[in-house]
Amino acid sequence: MAGVLYLCATPIGNLQDMTPRVVETLRMVDVIAAEDTRNSIKLLNHFEIDTPMTSYHEYNKVEKAKQLVSSLQAGKNIALITDAGTPAISDPGEVLVQECYKAGIKVTSLPGPAACITALTLSGLSTRRFCFEGFLPSDKREKETILQCLKEETRTIVLYEAPHHLVRTLQELYEVLGERKVTLCRELTKKFETVMPTTLEQALSYYETEEPRGEYVLVLEGKSFAEKAREERDHWMQLSVEEHMAYYEEKGVDRKEAMKLVAKDRGVSKRDIYQYLLKVSE
Repeated sequence: MAGVLYLCATPIGNLQDMTPRVVETLRMVDVIAAEDTRNSIKLLNHFEIDTPMTSYHEYNKVEKAKQLVSSLQAGKNIALITDAGTPAISDPGEVLVQECYKAGIKVTSLPGPAACITALTLSGLSTRRFCFEGFLPSDKREKETILQCLKEETRTIVLYEAPHHLVRTLQELYEVLGERKVTLCRELTKKFETVMPTTLEQALSYYETEEPRGEYVLVLEGKSFAEKAREERDHWMQLSVEEHMAYYEEKGVDRKEAMKLVAKDRGVSKRDIYQYLLKVSE
């Protein structure tokens, strides 16, 4: 029988957040695939876990995933851990999970800490609808595309950022998205945990004199539906009523339905559009 891949969440700071189930599983499996074995050995020693480790990280994820899948097919049970938090979230573990499913290997997740969820719950922003963007891409063109998408995003946005890139990222977000509420979280679950609800403009002002320290999670408010509707209405109002009607009629919409759509876009009644068109046709 093939083995099982266990995705094991580890603490993002406070070691007391390690679940008994994860500890038991890490002791039971045949091998632990760790993002950084030098970092993970400290965690394993703390919980007196002596299971053999192997490295699995961003730079060997493709080839090593094949090796790990072969071991799983041979009946080995493997646990995957990241440096902190839940594996496969903005993490090379996603490649291993994909390869396991291709090979018919069972994958199960042992839930626990995740910096993105921890920060979201602390943010004070809406948690009903949210999206996780992780780290913005380093490629300039790809980043511009992502930022333009985020500009129109109505859900709360969760981002990760390193301290040496924080100010640049805040500046780019401010330039493209405009002023927004943002909560900056760092050192989550640790002694010096910091949660700073602010705005993009205020955050930029703050870091003019303060040096960013530690890994950050940025929780950013999405565009409000009211603002989105206002922008759409402003777009339509740049057209004359005749141009607006032509837009829909050229798409094959009949004149009666086009008047209804134009009225909705412009925030007026269908009768207003009808009366206007009647008047200009006289």
